[in-house]
Amino acid sequence: MDIEFNKNEDAMKLAWSRTRQLLEKIYEGGGRKAAAKQKERKKLTARERIAYLCDEDKPFIELGAFAGFEMYAAQGGCPAGGTVSGIGYVRGRQCVIVANDQTVKAGAWFPITGKKNLRMQEMAMENHLPIIYLVDSAGVFLPMQDEIFPDKEHFGRVFRNNAKMSAMGITQIAAVMGACVAGGAYLPIMSDETLMVEGNGSIFLAGPYLVKAAIGEDIDAETLGGAETHNAISGIADYKFDTEEDCLDQVKKIVGQLAQPRLAGFNRTKPIEPLPNAGYIYGIMSENNTKPYDMVKLVECIVDAGSFTQFKEEYGKTIVCGYARIEGWSVGIVANQRLIVKSRKGEMQLGGVIYNDSADKAARFIMNCNQKKIPLVFLQDVTGFMVGSRSEHSGIIKDGAKLVNAVANSVVPKITIIVGNSYGAGNYAMCGKAYDPRFIYAWPTAKIAVMGGEQAAKTLLQIEVASLKAKGKEISPEEEQRLLKEIIDRYNSQTTPHYAAARLWVDEIIDPGNTRMVIAEAIAAANHNPDIAEFKTGVFQV
Repeated sequence: MDIEFNKNEDAMKLAWSRTRQLLEKIYEGGGRKAAAKQKERKKLTARERIAYLCDEDKPFIELGAFAGFEMYAAQGGCPAGGTVSGIGYVRGRQCVIVANDQTVKAGAWFPITGKKNLRMQEMAMENHLPIIYLVDSAGVFLPMQDEIFPDKEHFGRVFRNNAKMSAMGITQIAAVMGACVAGGAYLPIMSDETLMVEGNGSIFLAGPYLVKAAIGEDIDAETLGGAETHNAISGIADYKFDTEEDCLDQVKKIVGQLAQPRLAGFNRTKPIEPLPNAGYIYGIMSENNTKPYDMVKLVECIVDAGSFTQFKEEYGKTIVCGYARIEGWSVGIVANQRLIVKSRKGEMQLGGVIYNDSADKAARFIMNCNQKKIPLVFLQDVTGFMVGSRSEHSGIIKDGAKLVNAVANSVVPKITIIVGNSYGAGNYAMCGKAYDPRFIYAWPTAKIAVMGGEQAAKTLLQIEVASLKAKGKEISPEEEQRLLKEIIDRYNSQTTPHYAAARLWVDEIIDPGNTRMVIAEAIAAANHNPDIAEFKTGVFQV
């Protein structure tokens, strides 16, 4: 390995270290004092509950940890959106797990909490996975009720999804370990089975204070809606337990008794370790992704050794397509090539840019994978489609539309990893969030925006300068440079992976070294849904 590789490796590991430091702070939830109060009430924290519930020898992939990151400063913050969630194994069965974090504003729902919980339910529905709710929430965060209560993608959608999942035969288990108030009370009761912890778990449409205000009745929380009340009187709950551990043990038993699922049947053989060593993936991309690199080398770090076969290798070289295996799973890979390469006509093509021929090739490959029922993996490092008169006259919009059409109508599972740039229509064509990937992850080097920061800033500056001149104002070169820097800084702050993950444009930021494992777990999850629709592309220009 040369000096350049070592520099790249150090930069990538440093980028992940910075992300990891932010995660460690997020993992503290509402802070140590709030966690200590949980202990005083003989309650586990959300992450402790999940750790107790999940199989120790299998991975738990946390999703949405950055939800709400730096979004609610005026409200005191909302680490992880007040919910810890992800996909893990319970008694050998892959499950979606959603746990309210009571240390964050008593587990109240912020707007991002609703978006995150709906995303987890979407994963359960798309992949036919059982979902376990660990309930401990004060309900809607009232100061922001107008942003979480009434709309289609708000709080009430959760209960609609409960009903839909029940009709789909997807198992839902709710363990009530704390408050479950108002509209939130419907969630455990619309689940298949409801478990409650005595002394802490409670379910009611209106708490004691509201009952007093509404009808003048004096009553305590336990009598109104505690575990004894709902197990012995109302019949709402199915089980009660003295401790959270006993409650979680019963959840394990329930999951352990589920029938074996019908599977999609995606092809899998015995896994083979990748050809390069595990650490090689860190040294491929340069710091800030400023230099070309060979995407094929990155692919080889992820796929089983010797399994990658390129499709149309000599054609459309700025997108690499090919069949491979990841942990034994058969996959189709669509990846942006960052090398500057020669086209079949001998023309130089910029790396990371989608040209007519590469769009045509990728669209055909995606259709092939749908025909063969092979899951698709997209590796994004794209600056967009080629622009200029030559491309326009060659029909770049037509060829780009063909690729977007194939991605949008694809029926096999799509897993997207954003390793570098994800700009403009390139984000769409390479299966960004708007195109329904089953799972979408970002490396700490990812950048998501309509265009690069410098190009965007220069465009915005030109508009601003023209506006000032139209008003008869002159701007000095020094002032122009100051404005340019201000615009670049503001724009760049909105292109980071943390900004994207805070808004759930990606499901999680991952350690690049875990990319292979994360993709394999995603395909294993997707394999639980046997219902693959017929592939149709509709109308597009040829």
